[in-house]
Amino acid sequence: MNRSLSIALAQLNLLVGDIKGNTDRILRALKQQRGRADLVMFSELALCGYPPEDLLFRADFNQLCITQLARLQKASVHTAILVGHPWKQGDQLYNALSFFSEGKLLGRYFKQLLPNHSVFDEKRYFTPGNTSCIVEFKGYRLGMLICEDIWSPDPVDALKNLGAEVLLSINASPYHREKPYIRNQLLINHCKGTTLPLVYLNQVGVQDELIFDGCSKVFNAQGDLIHRLAAFSEESLVFNLKELASQQIAETAIDADHPLAQIYDALVMAVRDYVNKNGFKTAILGLSGGIDSALTLAIAVDALTAKNVQALMMPFRYTSEESINYARQQAQKQKIELKEIDIHPIFDAVMGQLAPFFADRKKDTTEENLQARCRGMLLMAMANKFGHIVLTTGNKSELAVGYSTLYGDMAGGFDVLKDVSKTLVFKLAKYRNARDGVEVIPQAVIDRPPSAELAPNQTDQDQLPPYAVLDKILEGYLEKDESVTDLVAQGCDEATVRKVIHLVDSNEHKRRQAAIGPRITCRDFGKDRRYPITNGFRHKDLAKD
Repeated sequence: MNRSLSIALAQLNLLVGDIKGNTDRILRALKQQRGRADLVMFSELALCGYPPEDLLFRADFNQLCITQLARLQKASVHTAILVGHPWKQGDQLYNALSFFSEGKLLGRYFKQLLPNHSVFDEKRYFTPGNTSCIVEFKGYRLGMLICEDIWSPDPVDALKNLGAEVLLSINASPYHREKPYIRNQLLINHCKGTTLPLVYLNQVGVQDELIFDGCSKVFNAQGDLIHRLAAFSEESLVFNLKELASQQIAETAIDADHPLAQIYDALVMAVRDYVNKNGFKTAILGLSGGIDSALTLAIAVDALTAKNVQALMMPFRYTSEESINYARQQAQKQKIELKEIDIHPIFDAVMGQLAPFFADRKKDTTEENLQARCRGMLLMAMANKFGHIVLTTGNKSELAVGYSTLYGDMAGGFDVLKDVSKTLVFKLAKYRNARDGVEVIPQAVIDRPPSAELAPNQTDQDQLPPYAVLDKILEGYLEKDESVTDLVAQGCDEATVRKVIHLVDSNEHKRRQAAIGPRITCRDFGKDRRYPITNGFRHKDLAKD
């Protein structure tokens, strides 16, 4: 049979809730592929963006989706379109896709498997579909799938049994650092198990804490990767299904991204998307001369350019000259504006007002936290006056154990390191310096012992275990749900494990009030982890473990 079908993959960065704007972008992409492709594919819920969450409960939201979907159907008169969208049918709402051609609906499919784990809660909104869908187009039998459907063999095998010749899957599959490998192996195994080629289109962009990495792929029936689209970037690709009969792998299919490169690029896209999609133009952060703020600055400049990033150095009597000099060096290397504001007068004024009440009390963390709150107040004032967003600089290790100050260094709009452990902070800083062969983060900042500099000669390790030890415990407890017994069996000191777990459990209230930040692990402090603040389990657990 002499047949031909050219397919365009449109890997777009869309905006949740911007239904008309997303439709306009889809129509522009469709127009660009006219005469080049027979079919253009768009991602899961592309019409409204993913995840729309409780917007789906609104009648006006769903009505607008119907109106804009009609525009897409009309536009398919020249080029066929496969697009994801919500669909209301009676009292039921479905996560759907529609296949339009020549202005007509050739097929509509409802997602069968609704994820309700980790960051997903689709069962809150959608009714699962119960039938498979094959669309006959240009002589091919095309099997339809939506994201989670492909994470189980049943929907895939059902399409094979119904005579599908090609699998088309539209997705909004979020990134974490292990996900690219896991996803790749899954897709390869489906191809080998069914001996069917597979076209996998994924969303790209950042929505709140979720990062969507794109990396759309095309596999032949043997599981060979024929095409791969970019990671963390919009891109389109046109190919013909005839290509999939060949086992020749295109050079562009090679996935050689270093894990640190993937994480760094994900964090850059996270800052760029969150800032831009929320209507900000510029960002500001506190630059302390330490490694966390140094890495945050590098990411921010890469995301927004130097002209759109500003920093404040806010020294106090415990701030070393080295820290001030390192901050100045970083600002000079990154070519950003650095302002310096001494917090002594603010601190002294507040303490003066509190002196009558604190007269019989010793100094403790109250005075340390006040320094951080003076800095947080200044950053927020600058942000309000000049329209910046404040980028906080706390890392996952610090947030886990409460080594941060509410309304102080935690004050701000976005924390790009929120899911980045301290040990990974060091690795990313070294990676960024090595990437272009330019030392944007002074090596001395990487080498110096971490310190909050809120007390004389203070270092983080005065109160915390070495970060290599701390992060091993945190990874086991937070990301793998390991117990004290499990961690001790792996060689961790029991007293240290119990101390760390106690700190994690007793600081849930802080993390609930922290700035949002991007998810790069399989368990972040956000949608992934939903622990009660008022919680007695930890005490019983530690006593009986």
